Amino acid sequence: STLHYVMEACAEYDKPVWVLDRPNPNGHYIDGPIREEKYKSFVGMHPVPVVYGMTIGEYAQMINGEGWLEAGRTCDLTVIECQGYDHETMYELPVAPSPNLPNLRSILLYPSLCFFEGTPLSIGRGTTRQFQIIGHPDIAEQSYTFTPKPMFGAAHPKQEGKACHGVDLTTLSVEQIFTSKQIELDYLLNFYRLFPQKELFFNENLWFDKLAGTASLRQQIIEGKTEKEIRASWEDGLEAFAKVRAMYLLYE
Repeated sequence: STLHYVMEACAEYDKPVWVLDRPNPNGHYIDGPIREEKYKSFVGMHPVPVVYGMTIGEYAQMINGEGWLEAGRTCDLTVIECQGYDHETMYELPVAPSPNLPNLRSILLYPSLCFFEGTPLSIGRGTTRQFQIIGHPDIAEQSYTFTPKPMFGAAHPKQEGKACHGVDLTTLSVEQIFTSKQIELDYLLNFYRLFPQKELFFNENLWFDKLAGTASLRQQIIEGKTEKEIRASWEDGLEAFAKVRAMYLLYE
């Protein structure tokens, strides 16, 4: 989204944009619902799936090529390509992109766990296992327990000081998550099933819908749709996006 605004300003003032490309740790697959126009926001500016499987340079080319800048402008874009990268490369960032994404496991799990940001459940902010654990004080059917506390990057974490019961995903290897090549919907479906007050599972501000780019995923969970049924609803959108994406890929 920041890239979009940089490109837009440079197009307006006739300045060139150089993108020094870099690997995307989640660049090896595409998955999730396509963002609908109604849910356009800084966390989802473009009609792409939750996981779009492109480097920042490839994405810049798509922004230009699809006419997504204001008034259909394009900017003078140059992408300096990575050497030795392809879309099957497992890449570990040398610097954590966020204090709440401390390692490759958390980055690979992020597309599956980010939806919980729109719920009362904790995904580890305020612990040393951010985006690698899931829990809530009112869930009693799980053996793993953690208590979020204030720390760097989480001054007031969700469920601060409360014992949360849930699952520990640090038992999963990065290879296992990497090769699955999909958003794991089971986490959402299982915790919705376990949550005692279903009407409180999704926050009132419906931030969940902004994160998903659609209201459909929330509605499907409430209706008790299976993972297979939800995935089937994504197929046409992902197939159409894959054709657009292919025009802008720089790496095999």
